[in-house]
Amino acid sequence: MLVAFGYVYPLQDHKRLVLKADGTLYRFQTPYFWPAQQWPVEDTDYAIYLAKRNIRKKGILELYEQEQYSRLHKWMNHKAGKERKKPDRVVFDCQERAYWVVHRPPMIFTQQSIMRPRVKSSVSIGAMVKYCSTYKHHDPFLAPCLPSNPWLTDDVTYWNLNMANVEIPTKMRVERWTFSFGELLSDPRGRDDFRLFLKKEFSGENLAFWEGCEDLKWGTAATMKDKAQQIYKTFLARGAPRWINIDGKTMEVTVKSLKHPHRYVLDAAQTHIYMLMKKVSVCVSVWQLEQNARKRRPSLSPIALRQKEEELRAKMAASGPVDITQVMSKLSKQPPPPPMPPSPPPPPPPPPAPAATDKS
Repeated sequence: MLVAFGYVYPLQDHKRLVLKADGTLYRFQTPYFWPAQQWPVEDTDYAIYLAKRNIRKKGILELYEQEQYSRLHKWMNHKAGKERKKPDRVVFDCQERAYWVVHRPPMIFTQQSIMRPRVKSSVSIGAMVKYCSTYKHHDPFLAPCLPSNPWLTDDVTYWNLNMANVEIPTKMRVERWTFSFGELLSDPRGRDDFRLFLKKEFSGENLAFWEGCEDLKWGTAATMKDKAQQIYKTFLARGAPRWINIDGKTMEVTVKSLKHPHRYVLDAAQTHIYMLMKKVSVCVSVWQLEQNARKRRPSLSPIALRQKEEELRAKMAASGPVDITQVMSKLSKQPPPPPMPPSPPPPPPPPPAPAATDKS
């Protein structure tokens, strides 16, 4: 990169601007192009540079250079720098290109990117750590699955319990809905429960409108115009059968955009309805947990099923009649116990004590 942008360039081979691991001699950039000079950047200088590049490269310029050149080439000449020798022009072109990569006039997208608010790295890293710590217990690759991991065993009970439209969701699945409103809507089972909740709140048309917008956004292009008109007649038009409540400014922008429908023509209204549904989604998880607690049966858990089967077998074995012949046949088939080792002999008696002698 240092050689390609002219900060360091070879003295002999001017066409191959690469750094070689040999005895090739190199020269540093001319002090005139050093960033420390800070000479003012003008459109005239940039236009001369683009004009020379356009002549040398035969019109092959970068996209941003083509836009600037098309604006400036009408009133600028193309004779600058023709008196130099060819090796010097190659070197000078490298240096100019390196300079204008850094100091070219800002474009519109560059100004917008500069004005865009930034997030501190500590804040972003903290958000990533929070996300990982929240979802780590719900990742089957990081946390153990109950009753077993289907990726390691042949048991598919985990997948059956977490099907899209299972009758009663698991506790872990309901807990995941509380992480964000997007998690609730992305789960088909959670969306069904949320639809039931909105019907009790007399606002089921909000979710129906949001689903229609998603179908328009991700559907085929051939049916895009018809779907947009159908959504407008059902939810937005005067006297619509399922009219939704949005503010006048959003309605005005949406109706004006429907004259030229596209995939994202209803984004403003969809965002407004999304925020309305998000406000009432806080109590959905508590309501769902209460409903599950009333409806949940112990037999739905595979662990409870196995425990129940073992208890039933034990009760049948204890309460059923006993066949003496079968018991005796089983006992006769068992191998005889090994013989007991012989007991060790008793220890010999202690020797008698010696008699005492009279020394008087």
